[in-house]
Amino acid sequence: MNHTPTTSATSPARIWPWLLWALVIVLLDQLTKQWILRHYALWDSTPITSFFNIVRAHNTGAAFSFLANHSGWQRWLFVGIGVVATVLIVWQLRKYPAQKLFCLALASILGGAIGNVLDRLMHGYVVDFLDFYWGSYHFPAFNVADMGITIGAALLIADELLRSRQPAAPA
Repeated sequence: MNHTPTTSATSPARIWPWLLWALVIVLLDQLTKQWILRHYALWDSTPITSFFNIVRAHNTGAAFSFLANHSGWQRWLFVGIGVVATVLIVWQLRKYPAQKLFCLALASILGGAIGNVLDRLMHGYVVDFLDFYWGSYHFPAFNVADMGITIGAALLIADELLRSRQPAAPA
């Protein structure tokens, strides 16, 4: 990462827009998950289109149910990873608050990470409910937090590609 800190990078006020964006993702994520928990039993689903269902699924693992079939230790591993990621992301937001695309990416990941950590702490699993499929093939169900993380990762790649195409600053 070759980001140049801004002169006012130590000003906490500069990161509030990014933290607010992360909070929006957390709130949307938690509101949608609470709605699913109130209205659907585990594995209940509602067809929406020929390729999309709303379904209640519980994921005790990570992305694509990685480590889901273990005895429960993975819950605390993923909580720990989420806490470490939160600290590192806030540190980067404080260091580079004027890097708009970079910070939008990090704030999106931050909101998603916090949303899924809250699920693990409250329920012991992550609530997933967006089920896309083609024929009998179902993409793993996901949620708003996962969308934040995925969009954030894509924006990080875009940020790096855009920055790598800029001419180097004179030494």
